[in-house]
Amino acid sequence: MIEVPARSQITERAVAFVAAHRESAEALGATLSEFTNDPDGFATGLTAGLRTLSDPEYLVGQQRIAPGIGLVHGVRWPLLAAVARGFRNATSEDRPTPLLFIADRLFREPELEARWFAFGLLERTLAVETERTWQLLRRAAREAGDWITVDSLAHPYGKGIVAETYRWAELELLVYSPSRWERRLVGSSIATLPHIDRKRGRDPEVAVHALPLLANLMGDDEPEVQKAVSWAYRSLLVVDRAVTEAALRDQTGRAARDADGHRAWVIRDTLAKLDPTTAADLRNQLAGIRKRPGAPATSDAAETAARFGALPDPTFFPEPPL
Repeated sequence: MIEVPARSQITERAVAFVAAHRESAEALGATLSEFTNDPDGFATGLTAGLRTLSDPEYLVGQQRIAPGIGLVHGVRWPLLAAVARGFRNATSEDRPTPLLFIADRLFREPELEARWFAFGLLERTLAVETERTWQLLRRAAREAGDWITVDSLAHPYGKGIVAETYRWAELELLVYSPSRWERRLVGSSIATLPHIDRKRGRDPEVAVHALPLLANLMGDDEPEVQKAVSWAYRSLLVVDRAVTEAALRDQTGRAARDADGHRAWVIRDTLAKLDPTTAADLRNQLAGIRKRPGAPATSDAAETAARFGALPDPTFFPEPPL
C-alpha cells in the first residue's frame, strides 16, 4: 500500500522548501539585472536559475491540477515572486522599455515559468510602452493553453483596463473567440479588477462594463470558462452588489425557463457569496436543472459567432515585430 502524506505534512514541506530557497531566488533576480540589454542572456540565466529552484513534488501537483499544462520547471509561486522581487528591486531606477524585448524573448522559452515571469515585466511597461505592451499581452492570450497561465495573465490585463477604460474593448473581442482560454480570460480579468486597484477597480462603472460581457458568456459549454465567469460574478459583488444580484436573478430566470444546465452551474457556484435569502430563492428556481454531458453551448456569444461562421484559430496569427 502506498502511504499518502497528510495535507499538513505537504504544507510543512512546502513552507520549508520555500524558506530554504527564498534568498537564492531573490539573488537570482538581482543577478538578472545585468542582462537587461541582453534578452538571450536573460532567458538563459533565468532558465538555468529556475531549474535550481524546482520542486519535484510541486511539479507533480501542477500537472495534476492543470492537466495538459505543458512544460514547467515546478517552481513554487512564492519563489517565482522572490525572483521577480529581486529583479524589480535591482532595476527600479532603470527605463522599462528594454523589458519589452526581454518579455518577447521569454515567450519563446519552452517552460511556462518564463512566460509567467514575463507577465510581471509587462505590468511595468504598461504605462510607458502601452501599445507595444498590449501587443505582447494579446499574443500571450492567443498562445495560452492552460488555466494557470490565463489567470496569471489576467493581472496585467486587468491593470491595463483600469488604467484606460477604453481597453474594455480588449475583452469584448475575446468573448467571441474560438479559444476557450481566451474566453476564460474575460472572466478571470474581470474577477481580478477589484483586487488590482481597490479604488478604480471597484468603481460602479466596472460592473456596467463587465456584466454585459458575462451575460454574453453565460451558457458557455466549457467548464474552464464557466469557472471564470462564476469567479467574476462573485468578485463583482464587492463592486455593486445590487446590480450583480439583479443580473444573476435574470440569468436564473433564463436558466429555469430553458432548463439550461450550463447557466445553472455558474449561478450555483455564486450562491455562497449571495445574501442568504437571495441564494435560497435562486437555488429553489434551479432545482433539478443539471448540466447534461455533451450539451451544446447556449451562450449569446456562441450563437453570434456561429452566425458569422468559424473564426480563425488565434494561435496561428503571424506576429508583427515590436
